[in-house]
Amino acid sequence: MQVYHLDLQELPLFQGVSAAEVDAFIAATGATIERVEKGKRILEAYEENHNIGVIVEGEAQVLAEDRFGNENVSHNLERGAMVGSSSAIMPQVPSTTAVQAMTNMLVLWVPYKALLTAGTKLGRTHGIVMKNILEAFCRKNILMVQKIKILSQKTLRERLILYLLYRQQRQGRTRVQVPGRVQLAKELECNRSALTREISAMHNEGLLDVGEDWMELDADKIAVMG
Repeated sequence: MQVYHLDLQELPLFQGVSAAEVDAFIAATGATIERVEKGKRILEAYEENHNIGVIVEGEAQVLAEDRFGNENVSHNLERGAMVGSSSAIMPQVPSTTAVQAMTNMLVLWVPYKALLTAGTKLGRTHGIVMKNILEAFCRKNILMVQKIKILSQKTLRERLILYLLYRQQRQGRTRVQVPGRVQLAKELECNRSALTREISAMHNEGLLDVGEDWMELDADKIAVMG
């Protein structure tokens, strides 16, 4: 697949790298673009993986899976997010998470071993990309900590408010895009009906404005609650 029109240099992995340098990176590492259909698994839990993936187009969700096949939604991934890093870098530690496409997607796969040995060919580009990978790991850790904080809240209302505040930080605006109610209930680990009732109650109390795919907290009223 031709990649010149995908603006790969805009991905966080290539921050600080020019389009020409991205082309050289792909040639040196043997990176490839894969098309993934909605509903398909990008990665399976416990399966061997040798590539670091980067979402180029579309959205996915991370599913935490145990040995009995039980799954819990961890978090969603959008353009620029990395997948498969842990299993590629540390294959001796089984990955307990799967990644599933929520939309039709394009994923850039970078062979990890080729990435390690491409330094002499890539020069400054190699150092920049490795720095960006480390920063991505830090962001992933932050998401995990945020997930723990959200689920540790005593009430569903507190979970939803903290969830939306974190999304405000990531999206850089007060009116944030949110998944559908089924998906949102999975992320908050609650009953869908209970979530719908809570959203309705918060809307009636003027705490929350709601659209088809967005929500916006009333900052003044939320501040008084805090």
